Amino acid sequence: MSSGRPTELSPARRRPARTLGVVAAGVAALLAVAACAGPAAPGAGVERLADTTPAATGWLHTDGGTIRDSNNAPYIIKAASWFGLETPDCVPHGLWGTLTIDEALANIKSMGFNTVRLPFSNECLAATTIKGSVNYWANRAYNLEGKRPLDVMDTVIARARANGLQVILDRHRPSSASQSPLWYTAAVPESRWISDWQMLAARYRNDPTVIGADLHNEPAGSATWGGPAATDWQAAATRGGNAVLAANPNLLILVEGIENQATAGGTWWGGGLADAGAKPMTLAVPHRVVYSPHDYPASMFAQKWFSDPAYPANLPAVWDRNWGYLQRQGIAPVLLGEFGTALATASDKAWMTSIVSYLKSNGMSFAYWAFNPNSAGTGGLVQSDWRTPERAKLDALAPILNNAPGTSPTPTPTTSPTPTPSPTTSPTPTPSPTSTPTAPAPAPTTSPSPSPSPSASPGPAGGGALSATWRLTSSWPGGYVANLDLTALRAVQSWSVSWNDPTVTSVANSWGMKCTVVPKTTVTCTGSDWTAKLAAGQKVTVGLQVNAIKAPINPALTIR
Repeated sequence: MSSGRPTELSPARRRPARTLGVVAAGVAALLAVAACAGPAAPGAGVERLADTTPAATGWLHTDGGTIRDSNNAPYIIKAASWFGLETPDCVPHGLWGTLTIDEALANIKSMGFNTVRLPFSNECLAATTIKGSVNYWANRAYNLEGKRPLDVMDTVIARARANGLQVILDRHRPSSASQSPLWYTAAVPESRWISDWQMLAARYRNDPTVIGADLHNEPAGSATWGGPAATDWQAAATRGGNAVLAANPNLLILVEGIENQATAGGTWWGGGLADAGAKPMTLAVPHRVVYSPHDYPASMFAQKWFSDPAYPANLPAVWDRNWGYLQRQGIAPVLLGEFGTALATASDKAWMTSIVSYLKSNGMSFAYWAFNPNSAGTGGLVQSDWRTPERAKLDALAPILNNAPGTSPTPTPTTSPTPTPSPTTSPTPTPSPTSTPTAPAPAPTTSPSPSPSPSASPGPAGGGALSATWRLTSSWPGGYVANLDLTALRAVQSWSVSWNDPTVTSVANSWGMKCTVVPKTTVTCTGSDWTAKLAAGQKVTVGLQVNAIKAPINPALTIR
């Protein structure tokens, strides 16, 4: 998704315990071995003769329409996107509560994924500090306080390795504020796009945990496949891919499609590769190209194929035409780089069943959007506590995750690194998600525009034991994201904050609180999760995404 959608704004988990005695012990033992031995071999799920087949190195390559490991065993990448490093926060989301990096990664692994797609922005790569809120006490084992976003990326990659996961780096945006239709902008020219990729490729050159480079997220609008140099994404991806491979020839180069295809018409941002067959990618290092389209359901945008009387039976033909033919004809492998849904409508459920069946029958790799529950339009693989799995989604994905529905194992995180005491680390967590969530951007005509600057209520409203300030962080036609900055003036056992909103219809997402609405009247939010009770003097920031015609301006708050 484009991280610049209503949440990121881009646009992307409760399994019942099994017999935990032997199973959990076995899983813990395996993860411990993985932590010591280094990155898991990508072909670990492929049966082979241990006495005749050397251990896979972790590096992957392509062979016609197949991705293979270093022993030439077919390998399917099964990724989940965990976003945040591309947003104004410059840190993976969810760490503002009690979630730790290892808990998140262990959860992703336990669901059946083998890879994390990690979005980033060029702005965050250059940042000297983390912008968003992190519960440094909960994550004290990683010594993140005072670190750069690039250091956080190092940590996530190291802990992915310890948890038996690999990583695809995704250049999601040049600026953290919004998605760009082309690979360059006035602020981030092509030269910086390439030099940043070369830096990352060299930085992780000796670490096969990082298996691929997704060169640019969702080319759209004026982007072309061939044509004028200023818009020719195919030529730019060739330049960028060769630059990456010059620094690390072992990486897979993921190339997304375009929105406006010359031969097959309009589709999703990044979703069109119908022109790639006649003008394929050719890189200096062979066996590196993986095409990576994006695809979403009708709830994201009413593409014409959703109104076809044959829907959903018409979908495989749409996918074949736009990108599936590349793998089916053995031209190059396809990794479906984003797909996801909240499963809120019958149409979306039919789409999900169809695309999972298509991926399975064709043996295609994929990256689900997203792990994050704060992804607008799709929700995530976990609920708002960032831990409890979304059972219905995992059941829908079970055929391609090789899980029996309802039987995903309980995550068993590897042991986190031993924390180094720091006198500057506060023992009292102060979680506060300060950035907007993320959701997929289907078409430029429908993507929201973040408000240029947050607006805050004139001053904090007092409720005796609690003061609150309401801040608008982004808005677009049809919705907005707002934060509440809360300060407990004395110990608070429970709390609620309400405000008038004459155009509200529903709350799409919330974090740190649970919210209800009286349509076209009020929004009321109550403390939950880590903010259910507040200690005297404690300060927290919570937030929500609201579906409304327009955002209220400095609403008066009622605190109880």
